[in-house]
Parts: sequence; C-alpha cells; structure tokens
Amino acid sequence: MIDLEFTPEQQMLRETVRGVCESYCPLSTVRSLEDDPMGIPAELWKQFGELDLIGLLLPEQYGGAGMSLVEGIVLYEELGRALVPVPHFVSAVLCGGALARAGSEEQKAHWLAAISSGVSVLSVAWLEPEGGFGPAGIATRAEPDGDGFRVTGTKRHVPFAAAAQRLVVLARTGDQPEEVDLFVIDPTAPGVRLTQQFSIASDTQYQVDLDDVAAAATERIGPAGSGWATWDEVMHEGIVLLAAQAMGGAGQALDITVQYAKDRHQFDKPLGAFQAIAHYLSDAATAVDGGITLVHEAAWAHGAGRPEARRLAAMAKLFACQTYRDVTAMAQQVFGGIGFTVEFDIQLYFRRAKALQLSWWDTPHLEELVAAAVLGDARG
Repeated sequence: MIDLEFTPEQQMLRETVRGVCESYCPLSTVRSLEDDPMGIPAELWKQFGELDLIGLLLPEQYGGAGMSLVEGIVLYEELGRALVPVPHFVSAVLCGGALARAGSEEQKAHWLAAISSGVSVLSVAWLEPEGGFGPAGIATRAEPDGDGFRVTGTKRHVPFAAAAQRLVVLARTGDQPEEVDLFVIDPTAPGVRLTQQFSIASDTQYQVDLDDVAAAATERIGPAGSGWATWDEVMHEGIVLLAAQAMGGAGQALDITVQYAKDRHQFDKPLGAFQAIAHYLSDAATAVDGGITLVHEAAWAHGAGRPEARRLAAMAKLFACQTYRDVTAMAQQVFGGIGFTVEFDIQLYFRRAKALQLSWWDTPHLEELVAAAVLGDARG
C-alpha cells in the first residue's frame, strides 16, 4: 500500500533544513552570489557538512547518512524553496552516486567521506556543444595511452567547476553509442581550461575545454564501457530530487503571489477578490498539490523497488518543472510590471524555473522517456 505520510523524523529534517537555509542563506545572500565565479555560500555549506546533509543519501560506511530518496525530496523541496546555490546535486547526488554505485573500493574510501563532509566538491562535465542528452551526444574522447588515457573535448554547463576539486567527465571510449566511461579529472591539470558561462538563472556554470588531458586507469569509475549505464541510473534518481526542488520553488512562488494578491489593492479591494486573479491562483494551487504528490510517489516507488519507479521519475521531473514554469509565469502576470524588477523576489523564482526546466534532461527528452515507458514495443 502506498504511504506518502512523512515520519516525525522526516518532518524534523525539513524543519532543520529550513532553519539552516533561513539563517545562513537568505535571499539577500542568494542575490549576492548571482554570477559569482565560485557561487557557494561557504557558511551554509559548512553547516550542511556538520549536519550530515551533504552525505544524506550516501552510504554510511563511507561517511554518509544512508537515507532514502524520501528523505532526499524533503531536503530538495527546502533547497528549492530557499533557492540556495549549493553544489549538493552535482557533488553528492551525481558524482557521489556514481562513485558509490560503480567506484573501486579505493575511490569510494578516498572520495565519498570527503564529499559527505563538504571538504571536497566534485562536479559533472557532461553536456557538449550540439550534443543531446543521450549517449550519442558524447563526442569527447578518451584515447588509450599506455596504462591510462588522453581526454580531449569540450563540455558546457558544468556547475561550480572552479570550486570543484575534481570533475567527473563523460568521455567516449568506443564507437558504439553507449561506449562511454566516467573519468575523475583534476580541473587544474595541464590541458584543462575553464571559461565561466552566464545563464538566465545567474548560477555558476563553466565551459570546460579538455586538450589531451592525462587520466590514469585508476581514475576511471567502473569497468570499461559501463559509464553510461551508471550515469543513466544515477540520473533517474537525481531527477526525482530536481522535481522536488522544482515543487519547493513553485510552492514558495505561489505563497509569495498569494500574499501579494491579498495585500495589493485595486479599486478599493484586494487583487485576489477579482475572479480572474482568484482562478489563476486556484489553478496554480491545484497544480502544485498534484506535482508534490507525484514527486512523493516517485520517491516512494524508488525506495520500495517498484518497477514503475523510472517512469514516475521522468513524469515527476516533466510535470514539476512545467508546473514551476507555469506558476512563476502566472505570478509575473499577477505582480504586473514590477514583478520583473530586481527589487522583487518573484523574478528570482521565475528565472530559475525556466533554467531548471531546460537542465538535466529537458522537456522533449523527458517526454521521450515517458513515451518509451508507456508505449513500449509499440513504437517500433
């Protein structure tokens, strides 16, 4: 039987995360870190490490807390609500998840405790110019060189690359689409060049150019040719957390807008008294509640080992990001022209909603995943 009720311990986790975010990263700090080359609120990240929030989902034997995806969505709803710019997703979820799933014992022992404590930050160098989200989009090559490899290619949209001690780079090692491996590479190594990119969300991203960069065989994660399978599994877990982040942001944006509709008067009555505005808000509240339920079901299905977990993960990210985008677009209409000005907080959510919708598997890719799960062999 499906159970979407949070335990007292999970509710306490939510209160802890919310309190820490409010204390160490208010929206004034979020604003100050927009387009920052490093982009991480140091005191908040330190607190996350001390409270075991960074390694929340990583194995206990390597310094993590060993919690489930249900605890993960509690954390990520609060991260989305507060818009905190931390490298938790790339470092602890993607890189940490790949290492925990496929890394050697030496890699796990060396990196997972450092990731969990926040001492080390790892990021992912995945997407490429003109490349899609599938394995065929990986053109960066890792050519054999003695006992190791030489990696050459260009990666874009690499979060927190300048703050990272290592990058997990997806590189092609064969000619078949899924012959892709994961390599742990030092971003300060000879042949690596970082160039900051600027996005609609004003978050911290880099283009990473790799020119004949040396990678030892011990820096490959998992057996030869297994990288894409590992990456796909990690991503299917990760997008559930991103869906939770989207719903946290959508819920907070709706709360801000509802309060504005109560406080702002026009023709001697509050904006919310006008039917058109009230119906906008009611539609948004319905979508937010539905999205939260879908995200919670996806996390529950993953924890329960249900066969529909992968389909629900894609559905959750697809619906949650669309809802986040729609709610913040509606909010801008309610606020009017002032909603687009930097003095108002709603524009922070509006910009990040679109960026999240485009990132880490966008709408068309997620639709393809859902279609494949729904239609199966009927697609030919």
